[in-house]
Amino acid sequence: MKGVLTYIHRDFIRWIRYRVGVISALVLPAAWLLFVGLALPVQFTGNYLDFITPGILVMTILTTGISSGSLLMFDKILGYLNKFLAMPVPRESILISKILFITVRGILQTTIILILAVLIGATMLHPVQYGLTYLILFLFGVFISAFSTTVALYLDDHDSFAAFTAMITMPLFFTSSALMPYDVMPGWLRVAARVNPLSFAIDAIRDVGAGTIPVLPITMLTLFAAVIVVISGYVFRKVTV
Repeated sequence: MKGVLTYIHRDFIRWIRYRVGVISALVLPAAWLLFVGLALPVQFTGNYLDFITPGILVMTILTTGISSGSLLMFDKILGYLNKFLAMPVPRESILISKILFITVRGILQTTIILILAVLIGATMLHPVQYGLTYLILFLFGVFISAFSTTVALYLDDHDSFAAFTAMITMPLFFTSSALMPYDVMPGWLRVAARVNPLSFAIDAIRDVGAGTIPVLPITMLTLFAAVIVVISGYVFRKVTV
């Protein structure tokens, strides 16, 4: 764990020093929350902010988590990865630190979005509900960060990885249940949304807000995260040997 914490500390220092990146990471989800949550004319019974906030939270984790691979890729391009691999710590410490750092960073960003949502009219939840929400976001963050890191191990340059992330991020978001209920979706979109991993996390957070404990979605997210982390660890050791 000492090696993992050291790598995480390094990445946090680098992130905090890059102030433009810290601010820009919040602009897109905040804009969605303000302009879509408050201004989108939809026929919706109830508080639309309460409906869309889970989708914005998961989108924040998605956009943050997908950058996990770029951190590893920059270390590889700049030569730091080879130096880290020569250190007397388990190689998996590098991988785990990237996944945990990106996930925690995403949690910090979603906290700001949650505060903003409450300030502009979303319903304030019970502390236990917020705890379950953070658990769901953490599990989804681990899943998407491990997936992104695994993809980055197979790509040779940052441009290829940027193209890959641009190709999947928005389609994943728009084919999820983030913006509209299932019953108003076209048939083809409803099918896609039902199997979209983002929808598992979004629907679970909505269930928490409704006062229920989403046991099945949490179990599925835990399973997804565990499987992808194991695969990522196997690929990381195979590629770096």
